Amino acid sequence: MPIVIIAIILILIVGAVLLIKINSNKSGAASKALGLLGRVLLVLFVTLFVFVGTFFIVLQKCCNGPSEAARTLFITTILETGQLKFLANWVCSDEEIQKIVEKNSMEKVDTTVDKSLITIKASSDKSDPDDPDSPDDPYKDEVFDENGIRIEEISGRAFFAKMMIIKDPSQVVMASTCENGNWGEYGKNLDEIISDKGAVGGINAGIYVSVGNKGGKPLGVVVEDGVITYNDPTGLNGLYMIGFNNDDILIIKDLTGMSKTDFENYVKTEGIRDAHCFQEEASDANNHFVSLISNGEARVLNGTGSGANPRTAIGQRADGAVLFLVTDGRGSSAHLGATASDLIGIMQEYGAVNAANLDGGSSSSMVYKDNYEMSSVTFYYKNSSWKLPTAFAVMPKN
Repeated sequence: MPIVIIAIILILIVGAVLLIKINSNKSGAASKALGLLGRVLLVLFVTLFVFVGTFFIVLQKCCNGPSEAARTLFITTILETGQLKFLANWVCSDEEIQKIVEKNSMEKVDTTVDKSLITIKASSDKSDPDDPDSPDDPYKDEVFDENGIRIEEISGRAFFAKMMIIKDPSQVVMASTCENGNWGEYGKNLDEIISDKGAVGGINAGIYVSVGNKGGKPLGVVVEDGVITYNDPTGLNGLYMIGFNNDDILIIKDLTGMSKTDFENYVKTEGIRDAHCFQEEASDANNHFVSLISNGEARVLNGTGSGANPRTAIGQRADGAVLFLVTDGRGSSAHLGATASDLIGIMQEYGAVNAANLDGGSSSSMVYKDNYEMSSVTFYYKNSSWKLPTAFAVMPKN
């Protein structure tokens, strides 16, 4: 029996004993007040017990019933959460969970970015319809605001999302809470990080220690304006660097086998200017994925590929424009969230040559001009975000 239910039963027993003791020693108004309090507590305990018991029964029926798809979706979704992974064991054994993960995974991809596929156009570069040698520009009719940004709404089967398109990739930089090489215990809300950077907008970025919503410590690596501010490429299995080089090309790099010195050399030789990390790991302990599209090729999925959750993703088109995507989920607006397949489909529709999944879940958020375009799914952070150490920020257009 789950430990949560056991705890509730114990609390219920204690409450009942307290109520009996109070009723057997009544004397005056104080005893009546205590008796009333005891009854109220007992009602609350019973209600909570019935709620949790009902939830557990319904969960068992849904996940162990005739619908294998329902069980698969629940397991793959819950494994991507930071604090609720234990629910998977309420309905499946470790062996069953691992089988589901293995059947709903993704093919390994080569994330070596072909830089020749990205040709960054100056704002003055335009196709000439009267010139047969002039390349056709599929984005010639796009309209951007004064910061070279446009934001579009996307409605999916089980999610709502917003896509921020940044025409000039040089405006996209890494912002963080690091000060003078020091990372504090607590991070900041996304809007604070963006404001402190002097940026106009941005999204949450890399993986970090999220326990207790402190959010002050990143994981993996962080590079800001060519300077490595956090360097621990061996801290977790399956780390990938996601960021931009000095030519403003989005780079997705597998860090497996890299030491701190190796990463320092890589940043120097490849001219990495701004980057952070996310994790690729498919197991019963975790279920993270990074690459979505590599050199124009969509990642091959097995089964569902992933669960449905709030997501944050980044991509780059052939013309260099950067794509920021954030979706809702986990009950927000009655939405479950987006899957890996959803992210790939959207990024393909928007012309991404390369695209990667970033940290999602309760961290997923987007800010523009001091307003939250997309905010945390946790109800008490509805108009802010979780505490974060890093963000992809968009600087104002020069």
